[in-house]
Amino acid sequence: MNLLRRLGFGAAGGGERGDAAAGAAGETETVRKIVARLEALPPERARYVAAFAYVLSRVAHADLSVTADETAKMEEIVRRLGHLPEEQAVLVVEIAKAQSRLFGGTENYLVTRELAGLATAEQKRELLDCLFAVAAADGGISSPEEAQIRQVASELGFALEDFVAARSAWREHRDVLRGLPGRE
Repeated sequence: MNLLRRLGFGAAGGGERGDAAAGAAGETETVRKIVARLEALPPERARYVAAFAYVLSRVAHADLSVTADETAKMEEIVRRLGHLPEEQAVLVVEIAKAQSRLFGGTENYLVTRELAGLATAEQKRELLDCLFAVAAADGGISSPEEAQIRQVASELGFALEDFVAARSAWREHRDVLRGLPGRE
């Protein structure tokens, strides 16, 4: 089975390039082992966790670099909120990071739209906070990360006011506000 489809990616509009790359990857022993480990999850749950992790990695990769701190934060969030053992959380995050690097430009909107359809309003609010936590994991929220979070928030159906309210809890981590006179 195609790994992208198994995890809920590329189900719509994956395109020829994505299918060919996923098909080639699906032939490796490593990928077969990964799929076997995740098959224990119910399909809907696997899709939700995979999409959730992908969106986290989308934000971490916004500044073209995913740090070890960001990776650790994603693993902790996926483990805790996905109710997964550490080994599966690490696996899901690694797959999500790879997919984000390889197919980010074409899959970002599709995966976020799918997640929006799978998540409750509470889960979406929780995700928004998690996105800021991942961005801040390496010490600061860069402008590209913040812009990516704003884009995701919009794709999830949040109004600008909701985004601003969520962002306010993370103001001390925002790079754009650091170093301004009077800020400590």
